[in-house]
Amino acid sequence: MRRSHFQNQNRIEAAMSSIHPLHPPTMPSAKRSSDSTATKRSPASSGTRSQGPSRFSPVRLLQAPSVLLLLAWMIVPLAMTIYFSLNRYNLMAPDQTGFVGLENYQFLLEDPAFWPSIANTALLIGSVLVISVIGGTLLAVLFDQPFRGRGIARLLVIGPFFVMPTVAALIWKNMIMHPVYGMLAFVMRHLGLQPIDWLAEYPMLSVIIIVSWQWIPFAFLILLTALQSLDGDQKEAAQLDGAGPIRIFFYIVLPHLKRAITVVIMIETIFLLSVFAEIFTTTAGGPGTETTNLTYLVYSIGLQQFDIGIASAGGIFAVVLANIVSFFLVRMLAKNLKGVNEK
Repeated sequence: MRRSHFQNQNRIEAAMSSIHPLHPPTMPSAKRSSDSTATKRSPASSGTRSQGPSRFSPVRLLQAPSVLLLLAWMIVPLAMTIYFSLNRYNLMAPDQTGFVGLENYQFLLEDPAFWPSIANTALLIGSVLVISVIGGTLLAVLFDQPFRGRGIARLLVIGPFFVMPTVAALIWKNMIMHPVYGMLAFVMRHLGLQPIDWLAEYPMLSVIIIVSWQWIPFAFLILLTALQSLDGDQKEAAQLDGAGPIRIFFYIVLPHLKRAITVVIMIETIFLLSVFAEIFTTTAGGPGTETTNLTYLVYSIGLQQFDIGIASAGGIFAVVLANIVSFFLVRMLAKNLKGVNEK
């Protein structure tokens, strides 16, 4: 009787220890070591899963048509341009063809309009960058302040960026800068001044004004977006310390806009290298070569003189120039971002 009582009590304690959290069931060490060994000796398929996707995965096969199309879209025109730049090919003498090597590049460098076109390109890009960055910064600071009708005013400022270059050039040429019935001539006559033929007397300045009018809204939009991310507590703290608006602008606002200004310079430089419509519509590269940039020179040689070989050499030179400029601009942007991240 007593033995059966102790047996029942031992059974009850064993059952309670199996379900109570303070007494978890133990596992023999030999069994644990065997399980860990089995875990370590997993099949080779687990190693295969850890590797990257196979070279001929379905995803890459689906991407292949679009990648090949983009490569053909880029490589075929570039290869044809290089081919024509190394051959004599003039549409006025189609029977006189053949390989000439670097002769087209030599003729391009000896062209009297080549070096003036490089200087005009640099002058146009530098002037438009200065005007658009300064104007965009000032407009961004102005439109960051609250005032009635700010939304409509922002739309009006951004509007010129969406006007087509040819349309913008025609507006400035016929409605604003025309010496007879232009807006500027009308104002100057009422002030007792002699109207100015802007496109004849100041052709490069006129082109710079037209292109800047188109690109200031772009700089304004980027810089205003960056300015709205500035913490207002910094301005309030500076005002409490006695800093005026000028000090706040140079020591708080301008450093905050540094990265955005770098982005504006990079994007605008790449696009300004190919300015064409404004020059073609207003001055046609003249008078003489005063407004002829590299893009217009390539057009003039290829479609006015019909010399495809020399024009292709000019196109290759423009591609190389654009890649060099883009390389330095990207490095400048990366250095800027790296310095900010380190801070």
